[in-house]
Amino acid sequence: MSGRFFLDTNLLLYTFDATAPLKAKKASQFVRRALEGGEGIISFQVIQEFFNVVLRRSPPLMTVAEAEQFLATVLRPLLAVNSSPALYFEALRIAGKYRFSWYDSLIVAAAIEGGCDRVLSEDLQHGQKIEGIIVENPFL
Repeated sequence: MSGRFFLDTNLLLYTFDATAPLKAKKASQFVRRALEGGEGIISFQVIQEFFNVVLRRSPPLMTVAEAEQFLATVLRPLLAVNSSPALYFEALRIAGKYRFSWYDSLIVAAAIEGGCDRVLSEDLQHGQKIEGIIVENPFL
């Protein structure tokens, strides 16, 4: 695999999933590669979704202090796409054209804005080509 890739929220969450050790290992490898090689990116939406899950579970998957550390060392370095009117207009166009949910449309729009050629996700159809970006389920 080469080129820039977008990490969907589920990959980050799997790095903490003790019930799926093979997925956790593979997800961790992608996150490490994204950080070390500079090829992988995320958007503001991924950060919001990630914290929504890890902090609201009972018990939480991490403390607030651990969340702050993860934000500083992993999420912030990967953050390449922030919200903007242009991003929202592109997401609306994608939602209308492909009939995707709003959140999936935002992920694709962020990948486009970030110059990615792949979106790594379990949530979209593996192998689907969207606006020149290939969806890849890294767990298949």
